[in-house]
Amino acid sequence: MCRFFLPDRPIETQKSWFGRLFSSPTSLRTPSLSLDPGAGLIDISPANLAELLQTNPWKWWRQQMPIVRQWAYLDHAAVGPLPGPTADAIRHFAMQAECLGDTVWPQWSRKLDLLRSSFADLISAEPSEICLVPNTTTGINIVAEGWPWQPGDSVVLPEGEFPSNLFPWQNQASRGVELRIIPRRDGRVEVADLLDHVDDSTRMIAVSWVGYASGYRVDLHELVQQAHRRGVLVFLDAIQGLGMYPLDCRQTPVDFLAADGHKWMLGPEGIGVAMIRQEHLNTLRCGNVGWNSVQASFNYAQPELKLRNSATRFEAGSSNMLGASALSASVDLIGAVNQAHGPQAIEKRLVELATQFHHQLSDLGIDSRMPSDPQHRSGIVTFEVPWAEPNAVRNAALEKNCVVSCRDGGVRASIHAYNDASDLQRLIDVVASLKP
Repeated sequence: MCRFFLPDRPIETQKSWFGRLFSSPTSLRTPSLSLDPGAGLIDISPANLAELLQTNPWKWWRQQMPIVRQWAYLDHAAVGPLPGPTADAIRHFAMQAECLGDTVWPQWSRKLDLLRSSFADLISAEPSEICLVPNTTTGINIVAEGWPWQPGDSVVLPEGEFPSNLFPWQNQASRGVELRIIPRRDGRVEVADLLDHVDDSTRMIAVSWVGYASGYRVDLHELVQQAHRRGVLVFLDAIQGLGMYPLDCRQTPVDFLAADGHKWMLGPEGIGVAMIRQEHLNTLRCGNVGWNSVQASFNYAQPELKLRNSATRFEAGSSNMLGASALSASVDLIGAVNQAHGPQAIEKRLVELATQFHHQLSDLGIDSRMPSDPQHRSGIVTFEVPWAEPNAVRNAALEKNCVVSCRDGGVRASIHAYNDASDLQRLIDVVASLKP
């Protein structure tokens, strides 16, 4: 096979989501096999697929998701399935590595730059503020370990955070930092609750954009605005938000952000993004320093510890080239929808689906934990079934090719924009079938 395999053409510098998605044969997938003829996947030409993006983005997106051939996949808050173009990017990278070795390393490296730029576009940040990280935990620790804490400083955190956004801050106790964990009311912590516990010692508020179990979306703009008025910085754990919601870091200037790519962004595990605002770059101590942290990173003969003037100084060693190639394809897919229909389209779609599912549960006599205010809703809907334990619901769902998780004593469905009414109905049928 290798003798027929050619290197990539030089990567285009144009930042067009639509152009990138449809310009490469390896990034456009036309499904040729349907395990379930009723799943909605049809054989469609690339030209018609491009037109479908303009007329029906959700059907177009569904065409890119081979998972729907067999599964009603409602578990994006855990691990999202790979889109077809993303899987193709992985196969393409593997063939390059097999057949061409490091002769294409410069092109792989340029893909890293392209991915950082794509993330910067996605959140309206500067590319120099973006670094690629293996996971959210690493991004959080860059800030938690790198900030110049003084004994008596405090960090404010909501109760119920995922451990990745808890342990790094708890670990600063040895440096004299007090962690103030604010109790939940009705399963959530409001912005006012966080601000009530801020005082002159508070340096940072660390918060998840969306609660991993509650599905509650914090009013991020209000939080950042009020925190900055008090001289307090905001760290955002964005793993349950990126891919669902638009974020404009110019209008909502969060100070730090981290998110893995394997949930709502539909990328592989092992690669994500961190954002460090330029004004904070030199305040953070770069504790994990390596050959790739410095400006002259390829000058092995005369190494000089002169850190890069960008967030890439925190990319200390060799990069996850395979993960970057894959995540780029996933981010391009999301970017294509944003470009064609506006940055609010995905949010509107998945909140509509989640609300529909909430009403279907209500018709069965089940109350979900969905916030009453639509501005706090997300694609996460957690609920308790009076006549069945959460694990029993999950196992019954798996038997019907439907995927959900169990979290915080309930069943958690996490619904993405490419899901449709048939996916929701499959889960509803499972829940109803368990009723005595």
